[in-house]
Amino acid sequence: MTGFHLAQVNIGRLAAPLDSPQLAGFVDQLAEINALADRSPGFVWRLVDENGADATGFRPDDTDDRLMVNCSVWESVDALWDYAYRSDHLRLLARRREWFERPDGPHQALWWVPAGHRPDVAEAMDRIALIRTNGSGPDAFTFRDRHPAPASASAGR
Repeated sequence: MTGFHLAQVNIGRLAAPLDSPQLAGFVDQLAEINALADRSPGFVWRLVDENGADATGFRPDDTDDRLMVNCSVWESVDALWDYAYRSDHLRLLARRREWFERPDGPHQALWWVPAGHRPDVAEAMDRIALIRTNGSGPDAFTFRDRHPAPASASAGR
């Protein structure tokens, strides 16, 4: 145990308004897929809005009402990978083009946080910006270019 957990953010622009019939298949599965995350091995925390069920109430860009953000914290990269790509979450991921526009750039970032830290939307969006500006590095990386947890608590954010 390093004293660090893995934070992740992913953003996506909805293909239609959240309350539209086109998004019903996505919205109808949010509670189920969030419950799956909550009980997955290695899960620590996920961002939720005022309603306490999911993060659909957050708008990371005040000028774009269809930009969604998802942020969570996991014990390790492997725990997040297993949830994202080796659980029923993959079924929804395979259908993402039905509900989300194709990203115009990096849309996911991973980074290490001290255990107990809970990123807010601004911090998460800063990590997306880091990858878009600098590419993957120790402060914001991807599954394809993983970086180890810092060796000491003074090294994290």
